[in-house]
Amino acid sequence: MRAAGKVVITTAVTGSVNVPSQSPYLPLSAEQVAEAALGAVEAGSAVVHLHARRPDGRPTFEPDVFEEIVRHITERTDAVVNITTGGSPSMTMEQRLAAPVRLRPELASLNMGSMNFVYSGIADRVTHWKHDWERPYVLNTYSQPFINTFDSIEHILRTLGAFGTRFEYECYDIGHLYSLAHFLERGLAKPPLLIQGVFGVLGGIGAHHENLEHMVRIADRLFGDDYAFSAFAAGRDQMQFATHSALLGGHVRVGLEDSLWIGRGRLAESNAQQVRKIRALVEGLDKQIAAPDEARAMLALRGAAHPSGTDGTAGTAGTAGRADVNSRDSKDSRGSRDSTENTESTDRSRVS
Repeated sequence: MRAAGKVVITTAVTGSVNVPSQSPYLPLSAEQVAEAALGAVEAGSAVVHLHARRPDGRPTFEPDVFEEIVRHITERTDAVVNITTGGSPSMTMEQRLAAPVRLRPELASLNMGSMNFVYSGIADRVTHWKHDWERPYVLNTYSQPFINTFDSIEHILRTLGAFGTRFEYECYDIGHLYSLAHFLERGLAKPPLLIQGVFGVLGGIGAHHENLEHMVRIADRLFGDDYAFSAFAAGRDQMQFATHSALLGGHVRVGLEDSLWIGRGRLAESNAQQVRKIRALVEGLDKQIAAPDEARAMLALRGAAHPSGTDGTAGTAGTAGRADVNSRDSKDSRGSRDSTENTESTDRSRVS
């Protein structure tokens, strides 16, 4: 692992898993998401990881909504904007890529494998639903897997990579590290890698601290010093796992996407509240918090401005020209080897 000189705090602002009936503090509208992100940055977050929702909280892929969120953020801060390519399991790949292809962020999340991604347990804990869409939405995850084929991973790497976008590689199990090694070997994933270890999602690796250390050991074997590591656990284990990651020399991630809580039985009232808590924990370890430009240097990011688009336009994230989501580069060399919260439950998780 490339040891962190300073710790990068990422805030996952809203996600696509938690529903409005679980918390009145979950940001929903574009304005709410942007304001929540700005509050997190003011509290010390260098990176904001973004999903988008409709005003009733339903996850959306619509680029116009993402563009409004990003515009509000970039007009008032220099934070690193990380846009999801995971969206939600119910979205097609074209829908999942619509916003990042238009906005061309310097950083995007990338899920490293298909999996059961189950958060149907939310339905067992909510006693009053605010919206008709919520209950069937969460129950559907019990029978619908989250699809991330090698074909779609390659497509994302090639399509967004052409814009200079780098990736937060989200690994929900040990096998996902080997999948990442496959794409690294083929030259599609490029070092230094940013690996986000994800724990406590039903269907992925459990939130046991031995698993975090095991993931780091395997990543060290596969990638040596060519990667930076960050980790989080869904629900009640959020702060413990972030602290453990920092102790190991890694970075941290918090936010209402990953946990709605600030302590046992206490809902977090904002993303910024979680950022302030993890910042105090990290600084209590005598570690410093990275500013956005320091995070860019550590993660080899290009900065907010992006290269000219395929239509000749140029600018910053939020004003980029469009590209054809359906275009695919040639798929030569399909692979040369098989490197191929109680209410705080860990069943409560998210899609990045």
